[in-house]
Amino acid sequence: MRLDDRLEALLARMTVEEKVGQLGIFADMLRPFAADVNPEMNELNAGELRERIRAGHVGAVFNGVGAAQGREAQRIAVEESRLGIPLLMGADVIHGMRTVFPIPLGEAASFEPELARRTARAAAIEATACGLHWTFAPTLDIARDQRWGRVAEAAGEDVVLANAFAAARVRGFQGDDLTADDALLASPKHFVGYGAVMGGLDYNSVEISEGTLRDVHLPPFKAAIDAGALTVMSAFNDINGVPASAHDGLLTDLLRGEWTFGGFVVSDYTADFELVAHGFAADDREATKLAFTAGVDMSMQSGLYAAHLPDLVASGEVSMATLDEGVRRVFAVKQAIGLFDNPYRSLDPEAEAALDPQALHGALAREAAQRSIVLLKNDGDLLPLKKAGQKIALIGPYARDRDNIEGCWTLFGDKRLHVNLEDGLRAALDDGDALTVVDGSGMEDALDGGLDAAVAAARDADVVLLAIGEPQNYSGEAQSRTQIVIPPAQQALAEAVAATGTPVVVLLRHGRALALHGAVRDAQAILATWFLGTATGPAIADVLFGDYNPSARLPVSFPRDSGQQPLYYNRQRTGRPELPEMSEFKSRWREMPHSPLYPFGHGLSYTRFEYGPVQLSADTLDWDGTLTVSATLRNTGDRAGEEVVQLYIHDRVASRVRPIRELKAFRKVALAPGEETTVTFELQRDQLAFTTRSGAFAAEPGLFDVWIAPNCEAGEAVQFSLRGA
Repeated sequence: MRLDDRLEALLARMTVEEKVGQLGIFADMLRPFAADVNPEMNELNAGELRERIRAGHVGAVFNGVGAAQGREAQRIAVEESRLGIPLLMGADVIHGMRTVFPIPLGEAASFEPELARRTARAAAIEATACGLHWTFAPTLDIARDQRWGRVAEAAGEDVVLANAFAAARVRGFQGDDLTADDALLASPKHFVGYGAVMGGLDYNSVEISEGTLRDVHLPPFKAAIDAGALTVMSAFNDINGVPASAHDGLLTDLLRGEWTFGGFVVSDYTADFELVAHGFAADDREATKLAFTAGVDMSMQSGLYAAHLPDLVASGEVSMATLDEGVRRVFAVKQAIGLFDNPYRSLDPEAEAALDPQALHGALAREAAQRSIVLLKNDGDLLPLKKAGQKIALIGPYARDRDNIEGCWTLFGDKRLHVNLEDGLRAALDDGDALTVVDGSGMEDALDGGLDAAVAAARDADVVLLAIGEPQNYSGEAQSRTQIVIPPAQQALAEAVAATGTPVVVLLRHGRALALHGAVRDAQAILATWFLGTATGPAIADVLFGDYNPSARLPVSFPRDSGQQPLYYNRQRTGRPELPEMSEFKSRWREMPHSPLYPFGHGLSYTRFEYGPVQLSADTLDWDGTLTVSATLRNTGDRAGEEVVQLYIHDRVASRVRPIRELKAFRKVALAPGEETTVTFELQRDQLAFTTRSGAFAAEPGLFDVWIAPNCEAGEAVQFSLRGA
């Protein structure tokens, strides 16, 4: 992005300290501050921050909200500092502002990128009304290990699904006009490889091949940048021994060189400071030099740039040209959103006072929650339930709970809008007295008399709704788990309730795929309800009673056991695959098959869909041609429903071993009872490309399998060949 002449002239007038000031973002202590979500570091009080802004030594502030106070901070920057450079105001608006939408992993289960665009747009409208310009989202880490707590923040284990949601969320946040009052800058994170931390342990090291980095972890960021993202946040982890926040090969050579990214890179919270703890920098001064020269333009909260960059420039260790280029990037983004022309944009107290989240986005919150719920199991068509004439026992620590509705990384949600499970069910039932509610256990501990009360309620009911799962603080940053299971107190509750013989519907609340055991795994019906946000109760009730026919599918593989992690569907084939015709010496666990309990793409409906055989327009795909792949889909049930039709391929022989299946396209199709349609996809050579053994990104001629199927393990393959140029 090119600066206009007036900003180049402004840059020429700046002192080194003022230039460095544009490269610092600090916690916003001038406005009501968000919950304590970061370790204390370089804390400034309101007066200190105000003086820094007045001196022109602050480029941006974060995680404070309020249009009136934000306007006053901007007034100080624009009217009282020497050069009048406006502040950029950011915050962690991950899956909603006042209205909270499903966690990103849950929303990805919808397989509807357009839904994500709509919820991101709604979040942008609310956030900008509250005095923000910028969000540190979307999270684009591919998460193949469910032990990692930040699985909840991203779109799952598949790159094609992640690419689609990355682009949709960026477009939703930013809107059609970056200078509009309701445009919210996106900041894709964490660049890059954070989802591949060893053992699923947060902040851990990443050892990764160039091919996997380029084919799996980088594409969502490219999709986000192609969709218009102007800022990127660097990651905490190291990659093959080089911390991501000092990785010039990624931040400069790839991001700015190969991809020609013209925006700026902001560090994650104190990631530059942490280069010392990594053992990559000897001290704070060296950490500053390494991070800045690698390509981190803006330092978050550490204060290292302000402390050390002026001296580094004076000594010649960092050139003035390099410093100026960092400032240009920050200026270019501020210019792009119109801050220099309209510094008080998105800082209108009257607009904030008039904001009515429920009227604006209440219906969307309910729709998004409905479309995120996955029906994992429904033996004997136990679901949907009846609204009358059926005694229902709602049992479990999430039955009445209001504190574990939002999920991780929601700083600004309006809890007055949230509807819990009990209230959602009572509102839906024709006879609210038909519902009995018992906690049964705490989330982590047993309750005195809890099991006895739960058993009594279950025996007196026609069906049990068992509301169990993870507390929301089990997911998110620094929340890795070795055992991704239901907490023991809740598992004991499930066993006691199941022993009554009353049919059980498990309502899972969770921020990752879980390993289900015993009575939970064996329940007659299971719904994956994630953390659904504001409309939790009504949306779950809509699905339970059949007012909404579930259509979501798993964006992650549910393991049989925690010890299978990392487990993901698109793993590479081994020389001794687990195939029926092979005997003892094959790739498997001693205790169980090398397969998930519920595979990627799995999900049931209250109707049934029948797939016809896959049809190809030809048995050969020309090098520059297009192959049409199609199949008929028929709704054979008695309800209208939606099916996520998934296209997979497998490259039979290649210079690098290829995954057993790879998703290449998907489409959600709505059909009335008895209706039939032909679902058609087009395949081209670029969809078959990968990072080859030579390092080139290319497709290789040869034989491919292709499936059109309801999940990654279903369907019958047909073959085609890619013809060379």
